[in-house]
Amino acid sequence: MKKADATLSSGTRPEPPPPPTGKELAVLTAAREVFLTHGFSAATTDMIQRAAGVSKATVYAYYPTKQALFTAVIEGKCAEHMKSLRALRSVPGGIHAVLSELAGAYLEFAVAPEGLALFRVSAAEAPRFPELARTFYENGPEAFCEIVAEHVERGVQNRELELGDASAQEAARLFFSLVRGQAQMEGVLLPDRNPSRAQKKRWADLAVGTFFAAFGRR
Repeated sequence: MKKADATLSSGTRPEPPPPPTGKELAVLTAAREVFLTHGFSAATTDMIQRAAGVSKATVYAYYPTKQALFTAVIEGKCAEHMKSLRALRSVPGGIHAVLSELAGAYLEFAVAPEGLALFRVSAAEAPRFPELARTFYENGPEAFCEIVAEHVERGVQNRELELGDASAQEAARLFFSLVRGQAQMEGVLLPDRNPSRAQKKRWADLAVGTFFAAFGRR
């Protein structure tokens, strides 16, 4: 196993490129608004260029296809969220406290309006545009699980966790399922609900508690 320190690590992925600026940022911001409001199929380049206040030629200069533009929206939004996870520093209390921080941070994104909209659009377009759904999966859920897996490995090394025949990656994915399950299902299917901070903390606490009931070293 790799040696892991007491901080929330950066995972195994390379650092993303610098964020766009100027007209490219205006195009990307407008595209995110249009895609998450209307969906990928219903959104048009005309709608995006009008929202951005630029010409259609400017949009195509940065992103030659609508698919490339939506890919950039997914990657940008997920990178923003992962950066917030990686920015977390060490917390007292061992692996339990670290996983609690990660669970809470994920829920803040997953049940926020933009997070839910990104999930809905990516899932809805998966049958016709599977590469877009894959981009979301790899940059969102899978990247989160990579971060969690490194901390699970540290928990095993520190004798706080005992995984049995499960790998760190499998345990991390189970943890992810516990965290997102009820919260994201309610967010997607019951859009009029707005969970309170206390409710999100309750979801996170239940997920961490259940994970430790299964894998916590006795």
